[in-house]
Amino acid sequence: MQTQNRTKQLAVLAMLSALAYVAVVVCRIPVVLFLKYEPKDVIITLGGFLYGPLAAVAVSVVTAFVEMFTISDTGIWGLLMNILSSCAFAGTASLIYHRRRTLLGAAIALIAGIAATTAIMLLWNYLVTPLYMKVPRETVVQLLIPAFLPFNLLKGTLNAALLMLLYQPVVTALRRARLVPPSSAKKAGVVRTYVSVAVIALVVVGGCVLAVLAMRGVI
Repeated sequence: MQTQNRTKQLAVLAMLSALAYVAVVVCRIPVVLFLKYEPKDVIITLGGFLYGPLAAVAVSVVTAFVEMFTISDTGIWGLLMNILSSCAFAGTASLIYHRRRTLLGAAIALIAGIAATTAIMLLWNYLVTPLYMKVPRETVVQLLIPAFLPFNLLKGTLNAALLMLLYQPVVTALRRARLVPPSSAKKAGVVRTYVSVAVIALVVVGGCVLAVLAMRGVI
């Protein structure tokens, strides 16, 4: 039985890795300067919420390596930045959620993920961006607050909202396919909670979309 569960877990993680890569390929949205948003961290965090922070790290690394060898033009530096960004958000959120598997725990976990990825990427953009962009460090310093900070806050917030919107339907589908264990919670209560969460998540997504349009000068 344990071997069967392990096989199912590996199958789900492989599927999530493939979906995360597809998300990078087909959904890269320019936000500001050369910074683009793709929703792969939503999928990676979903895997972490299901199976723990090590699963999130594993999917992050696999996706980043495949991206480097196929569509990336930033080489090892891009690989490093992709792994750091995804692990900061998904790893942090998954670690906290697995210690407190409640709706409040999920909210705290995602807020911590936003804070972690924003802080970590500010540091690593300062350290690494001048190397692969071949620009003076002073130029990067001037972009940290007006560009990198709002981008990472926006990226993390959008990831969190999309995860809250998609988590329940995806997990329900996986349970129906018998790829994850069934839930002991009452269905009616789960549905009511999800509707409330989905409404809030949609409002946040809408706000993030308006923020992206503003940063691109569309509105």
